[in-house]
Amino acid sequence: MTDQNSEPRTQTRRQARATQRAAMSEGRRIERAAIREERRRARKTVRAWTARRVAIGVFGGVAAVGIVGAMVAPVLQSQTAQASQDHEQKSAYATAADEAQLFAVAEHGAVMSALSNVTYEVEVRTPEPTVAPAAAPDAAEGATIPGAPPAPIQPPAPYAGGGSPAEWMAAAGIAESDWGYVDYIVTRESGWNPNATNAASGACGLVQALPCSKVPGGGYNPVANLQWANGYAVGRYGSWANAHAFWVSNHWW
Repeated sequence: MTDQNSEPRTQTRRQARATQRAAMSEGRRIERAAIREERRRARKTVRAWTARRVAIGVFGGVAAVGIVGAMVAPVLQSQTAQASQDHEQKSAYATAADEAQLFAVAEHGAVMSALSNVTYEVEVRTPEPTVAPAAAPDAAEGATIPGAPPAPIQPPAPYAGGGSPAEWMAAAGIAESDWGYVDYIVTRESGWNPNATNAASGACGLVQALPCSKVPGGGYNPVANLQWANGYAVGRYGSWANAHAFWVSNHWW
């Protein structure tokens, strides 16, 4: 008895489940159909709004063109009328100018024809010969002629006297404490030769003064040369010791 009752119950449960699944499937199908329909309607609405917007844009563009044309047309008409008036004025001016030019040409031609009948007389004069001024007498001997180049500077006479370096330094007034510095420089500049001369630069004397003419008393005079060198060393370097140090570093002073 129990087995017979349990079998119908099992079938009933299966049928209920199948029915439930069928209902759920149908519900999903209906939902999907509704979604598709809603999307289709939305697309139709968008298309309709797009068509309306295009129509509105086209209508607005046409209206704008019409408004611009209505505003520009009077300006173009006025400019065209002004251009035609200017052309007429220019044409009248050109006509008047042509007539004036023809009148001037006719009048000028009449004057030219009148001038062609006029005769002229030309007086030819013979030029008189020009007498050249007498030459000025020669300038007196020794006089300075304006514009003449200056006489060349005569070089100092070579030294022919005697003496020793110590005598020359003492006579030039150089302190004995500086004689060692002086001897170092003069030995390398001229070798204590009062008549030493640089053929390239013209420097002369014991310390090779440049130019030689700046030494008072003669550049070849050893005493005068050392006197000038003493003032040069103290004036430029402050002392013979500083002049010696500069010469050692640079091999000139």
